[in-house]
Amino acid sequence: MAVRPVMVNVKALDHAAVGRFWAQALGWSAYSPGATTYVGPPGGLVWPDPVAVGIDVVPVPEPRAAVKNRVHLDLASTSAAHQAELVARLRALGATPVDVGQGDVPWTVLADPEGNEFCVLEPREVYRDTGPVAAVVVDCAHPRAMARFWGEALDWTLREVTDDSAVFRSAKGVGPYLEFIRTGDAKTVPDRVHLDLLPGPGDDLSAEVARLRTLGATDLDVGQGDVPWTCLTDPEGHEFCVLAPPS
Repeated sequence: MAVRPVMVNVKALDHAAVGRFWAQALGWSAYSPGATTYVGPPGGLVWPDPVAVGIDVVPVPEPRAAVKNRVHLDLASTSAAHQAELVARLRALGATPVDVGQGDVPWTVLADPEGNEFCVLEPREVYRDTGPVAAVVVDCAHPRAMARFWGEALDWTLREVTDDSAVFRSAKGVGPYLEFIRTGDAKTVPDRVHLDLLPGPGDDLSAEVARLRTLGATDLDVGQGDVPWTCLTDPEGHEFCVLAPPS
């Protein structure tokens, strides 16, 4: 039994507009299968995607708090020229430069139209085959503790763990990385961006949730009511949802 990341869940006042931005940013398509806007690879809606981690933009009435998100996307580039072209194109789509204290770094920090931060990375060999999303990055206090919890929770492989980071990727070596990066910032508000996870084929949702609780996950009530998914937090309080397997 294990779960895998299938979506990055982004809360937005205007889910359709934010979904269009991310679809254009990644060269993907925006789909509206229900009350949310799902962004995934082009060619028709396939869910769960066998490789990509999609983006599900969910409408909420509350504006974003004026604090840095603790989960963000890193976008890949293939050359210095591609990085510059990508930054220019994203700014034309409505992205804005953001200073999160990064200083003089070779990557560019931007925010989507509702202020959600993301990075456009300089070319890095490790991300040469990820697709447009290089990594989903999570700020944390203790990467080794995150490695222990998420290493048991996920069916992804722990590629590296140090005092500063824990890095996971699909056991098939495809798609983006999931990286827990040590920061000095404390969690002060609910996450605007979080992971949605899916049990494996044939696994039972209730049994998988119970297993995650034994690993250290905690139940979370965000007013979701009677829904077919379960909201939890990891040992550092990062929210995530475990979705019902597709019927």
